[in-house]
Amino acid sequence: MSILTATDLTKQYSAEELPALDHANLSIEAGEFVAIVGPSGSGKSTLLHMLGGVDKPTSGTVHLYDTNVFQLNETQLAIFRRRQVGLIYQFYNLLPTLTVEENITLPADLDGQKVPEKEITELLAILGLSDKRTALPTTLSGGQQQRVAIGRALINHPAIVLADEPTGNLDQRNSQDIMDLLRAANTKRGQTLVVITHDPDIAAQADRVMTITDGKLTGGEPDGDH
Repeated sequence: MSILTATDLTKQYSAEELPALDHANLSIEAGEFVAIVGPSGSGKSTLLHMLGGVDKPTSGTVHLYDTNVFQLNETQLAIFRRRQVGLIYQFYNLLPTLTVEENITLPADLDGQKVPEKEITELLAILGLSDKRTALPTTLSGGQQQRVAIGRALINHPAIVLADEPTGNLDQRNSQDIMDLLRAANTKRGQTLVVITHDPDIAAQADRVMTITDGKLTGGEPDGDH
Protein backbone atom coordinates (compact mmCIF):
# COMPACT_ATOMS: atom_id res chain seq x y z
CA MET A 1 0.00 0.00 0.00
CA SER A 2 1.30 3.41 -0.97
CA ILE A 3 1.82 5.64 2.08
CA LEU A 4 3.38 8.67 0.36
CA THR A 5 2.89 9.91 -3.18
CA ALA A 6 4.17 12.99 -4.96
CA THR A 7 2.80 14.09 -8.31
CA ASP A 8 4.58 16.52 -10.67
CA LEU A 9 6.40 18.09 -7.72
CA THR A 10 8.21 21.23 -8.91
CA LYS A 11 10.18 23.88 -7.03
CA GLN A 12 11.25 26.99 -8.93
CA TYR A 13 13.08 29.57 -6.83
CA SER A 14 13.38 32.13 -9.63
CA ALA A 15 12.33 32.40 -13.26
CA GLU A 16 15.96 32.81 -14.35
CA GLU A 17 17.18 29.56 -12.80
CA LEU A 18 16.52 25.93 -13.60
CA PRO A 19 13.98 24.31 -11.24
CA ALA A 20 15.47 22.91 -8.02
CA LEU A 21 12.97 20.09 -8.54
CA ASP A 22 11.42 19.38 -11.92
CA HIS A 23 8.09 17.48 -12.10
CA ALA A 24 9.14 14.74 -9.69
CA ASN A 25 6.83 11.77 -9.28
CA LEU A 26 7.22 9.12 -6.63
CA SER A 27 5.30 6.52 -4.69
CA ILE A 28 6.59 5.05 -1.45
CA GLU A 29 4.99 2.02 0.13
CA ALA A 30 4.31 1.49 3.82
CA GLY A 31 7.32 -0.07 5.55
CA GLU A 32 9.71 0.65 2.68
CA PHE A 33 13.28 1.91 3.17
CA VAL A 34 14.17 4.27 0.33
CA ALA A 35 17.50 6.03 -0.23
CA ILE A 36 17.72 9.20 -2.31
CA VAL A 37 21.12 9.91 -3.87
CA GLY A 38 22.54 12.57 -6.16
CA PRO A 39 25.24 15.23 -6.35
CA SER A 40 25.23 18.34 -4.15
CA GLY A 41 22.69 20.88 -5.33
CA SER A 42 20.70 18.29 -7.28
CA GLY A 43 17.46 18.84 -5.33
CA LYS A 44 17.61 16.03 -2.73
CA SER A 45 16.99 18.19 0.34
CA THR A 46 14.38 20.25 -1.52
CA LEU A 47 12.47 17.05 -2.29
CA LEU A 48 12.74 15.74 1.26
CA HIS A 49 11.55 19.01 2.80
CA MET A 50 8.52 19.08 0.52
CA LEU A 51 7.70 15.44 1.29
CA GLY A 52 7.71 16.41 4.97
CA GLY A 53 5.61 19.53 4.47
CA VAL A 54 8.45 21.82 5.58
CA ASP A 55 8.78 23.57 2.21
CA LYS A 56 5.98 24.23 -0.29
CA PRO A 57 6.26 23.37 -3.99
CA THR A 58 5.75 25.82 -6.82
CA SER A 59 3.38 23.22 -8.26
CA GLY A 60 2.46 19.60 -7.72
CA THR A 61 1.00 17.65 -4.81
CA VAL A 62 2.12 15.47 -1.90
CA HIS A 63 -0.27 12.98 -0.32
CA LEU A 64 0.47 11.13 2.93
CA TYR A 65 -2.21 8.46 3.09
CA ASP A 66 -5.32 10.38 2.00
CA THR A 67 -4.16 13.80 3.15
CA ASN A 68 -3.22 16.39 0.54
CA VAL A 69 -0.44 17.97 2.58
CA PHE A 70 -0.42 21.39 0.95
CA GLN A 71 -4.16 21.91 1.28
CA LEU A 72 -3.71 22.14 5.06
CA ASN A 73 -3.47 25.56 6.71
CA GLU A 74 -0.36 26.43 8.72
CA THR A 75 -1.80 25.22 12.04
CA GLN A 76 -3.07 21.97 10.55
CA LEU A 77 0.25 21.46 8.78
CA ALA A 78 2.26 21.94 11.98
CA ILE A 79 0.10 19.37 13.80
CA PHE A 80 0.27 16.99 10.85
CA ARG A 81 4.08 17.16 10.70
CA ARG A 82 4.40 16.65 14.44
CA ARG A 83 2.18 13.55 14.42
CA GLN A 84 2.88 11.91 11.07
CA VAL A 85 6.42 12.88 10.03
CA GLY A 86 9.74 12.32 11.84
CA LEU A 87 12.43 14.63 10.48
CA ILE A 88 16.14 14.05 11.10
CA TYR A 89 18.67 16.65 9.96
CA GLN A 90 22.41 16.46 9.42
CA PHE A 91 23.04 19.19 12.00
CA TYR A 92 20.84 17.70 14.77
CA ASN A 93 18.86 20.93 15.54
CA LEU A 94 18.72 20.18 19.27
CA LEU A 95 17.68 22.86 21.75
CA PRO A 96 20.79 23.56 23.85
CA THR A 97 18.90 24.46 27.05
CA LEU A 98 16.92 21.22 27.13
CA THR A 99 18.16 17.88 28.45
CA VAL A 100 18.41 14.76 26.31
CA GLU A 101 15.04 13.56 27.58
CA GLU A 102 13.40 16.97 27.06
CA ASN A 103 14.73 17.21 23.49
CA ILE A 104 13.42 13.74 22.69
CA THR A 105 9.94 14.32 24.14
CA LEU A 106 9.59 17.84 22.68
CA PRO A 107 7.22 16.85 19.80
CA ALA A 108 4.92 15.06 22.26
CA ASP A 109 5.10 17.98 24.71
CA LEU A 110 4.16 20.43 21.95
CA ASP A 111 1.23 18.17 21.13
CA GLY A 112 0.08 18.16 24.77
CA GLN A 113 0.87 14.45 25.09
CA LYS A 114 2.56 12.78 28.04
CA VAL A 115 5.01 10.06 27.00
CA PRO A 116 4.82 7.09 29.40
CA GLU A 117 7.92 6.76 31.58
CA LYS A 118 8.41 3.17 30.46
CA GLU A 119 8.49 4.21 26.81
CA ILE A 120 11.07 6.95 27.44
CA THR A 121 13.28 4.52 29.37
CA GLU A 122 13.04 1.89 26.62
CA LEU A 123 13.80 4.39 23.85
CA LEU A 124 16.80 5.80 25.72
CA ALA A 125 18.12 2.26 26.12
CA ILE A 126 17.68 1.52 22.39
CA LEU A 127 19.48 4.78 21.59
CA GLY A 128 22.33 3.94 23.99
CA LEU A 129 21.60 7.10 25.99
CA SER A 130 20.33 5.69 29.30
CA ASP A 131 23.14 7.39 31.22
CA LYS A 132 22.67 10.71 29.37
CA ARG A 133 19.03 11.31 30.24
CA THR A 134 19.62 14.62 32.06
CA ALA A 135 22.67 15.73 30.03
CA LEU A 136 22.63 18.86 27.88
CA PRO A 137 23.45 18.58 24.14
CA THR A 138 26.71 20.52 24.49
CA THR A 139 28.13 17.72 26.66
CA LEU A 140 27.46 15.04 24.03
CA SER A 141 29.50 13.75 21.10
CA GLY A 142 28.24 14.18 17.55
CA GLY A 143 27.06 10.59 17.40
CA GLN A 144 25.18 10.97 20.69
CA GLN A 145 23.54 14.20 19.51
CA GLN A 146 22.35 12.45 16.35
CA ARG A 147 20.88 9.65 18.49
CA VAL A 148 18.92 12.28 20.41
CA ALA A 149 17.66 13.71 17.12
CA ILE A 150 16.56 10.22 16.05
CA GLY A 151 14.77 9.70 19.36
CA ARG A 152 12.94 13.00 18.87
CA ALA A 153 11.91 11.91 15.37
CA LEU A 154 10.58 8.55 16.61
CA ILE A 155 8.85 9.57 19.85
CA ASN A 156 5.44 10.25 18.29
CA HIS A 157 5.49 7.00 16.26
CA PRO A 158 5.29 8.86 12.94
CA ALA A 159 4.08 7.10 9.83
CA ILE A 160 7.22 8.11 7.96
CA VAL A 161 10.76 9.09 8.97
CA LEU A 162 12.66 11.47 6.66
CA ALA A 163 16.41 11.74 7.27
CA ASP A 164 18.57 14.35 5.52
CA GLU A 165 22.21 13.14 5.48
CA PRO A 166 21.83 11.73 9.01
CA THR A 167 25.42 10.42 9.04
CA GLY A 168 27.04 13.32 7.19
CA ASN A 169 29.03 14.55 10.21
CA LEU A 170 29.90 11.18 11.69
CA ASP A 171 32.75 8.72 11.40
CA GLN A 172 32.21 5.28 9.87
CA ARG A 173 31.46 3.42 13.11
CA ASN A 174 28.98 6.04 14.33
CA SER A 175 27.44 6.19 10.86
CA GLN A 176 26.71 2.48 10.89
CA ASP A 177 25.34 2.68 14.45
CA ILE A 178 22.94 5.43 13.35
CA MET A 179 21.85 3.41 10.31
CA ASP A 180 21.31 0.36 12.51
CA LEU A 181 18.98 2.45 14.70
CA LEU A 182 17.06 3.74 11.69
CA ARG A 183 16.88 0.28 10.15
CA ALA A 184 15.50 -1.06 13.45
CA ALA A 185 12.77 1.60 13.38
CA ASN A 186 12.01 0.48 9.85
CA THR A 187 12.01 -3.30 10.41
CA LYS A 188 10.89 -3.65 14.03
CA ARG A 189 8.49 -0.71 14.32
CA GLY A 190 7.33 -0.85 10.71
CA GLN A 191 8.09 2.80 10.09
CA THR A 192 8.62 3.92 6.52
CA LEU A 193 12.11 5.38 6.08
CA VAL A 194 13.45 7.81 3.48
CA VAL A 195 17.15 8.71 3.74
CA ILE A 196 19.14 11.23 1.72
CA THR A 197 22.77 10.15 1.55
CA HIS A 198 26.03 10.62 -0.31
CA ASP A 199 27.29 7.31 1.10
CA PRO A 200 26.98 4.35 -1.32
CA ASP A 201 27.29 1.89 1.59
CA ILE A 202 24.18 3.39 3.19
CA ALA A 203 22.29 3.49 -0.10
CA ALA A 204 23.12 -0.19 -0.58
CA GLN A 205 21.18 -1.03 2.62
CA ALA A 206 17.92 0.41 1.23
CA ASP A 207 15.09 -1.53 -0.39
CA ARG A 208 15.15 0.95 -3.28
CA VAL A 209 17.39 3.79 -4.44
CA MET A 210 16.11 6.95 -6.16
CA THR A 211 18.47 9.29 -7.97
CA ILE A 212 18.13 13.03 -8.51
CA THR A 213 20.17 14.84 -11.14
CA ASP A 214 19.54 18.51 -11.96
CA GLY A 215 16.15 18.37 -10.26
CA LYS A 216 14.96 15.30 -12.15
CA LEU A 217 14.06 12.17 -10.18
CA THR A 218 14.44 8.59 -11.38
CA GLY A 219 13.51 5.38 -9.57
CA GLY A 220 10.39 6.97 -8.09
CA GLU A 221 8.12 3.94 -8.43
CA PRO A 222 8.30 0.80 -6.27
CA ASP A 223 9.18 -2.45 -8.03
CA GLY A 224 6.15 -4.32 -6.74
CA ASP A 225 7.98 -6.57 -4.25
CA HIS A 226 6.46 -4.77 -1.26
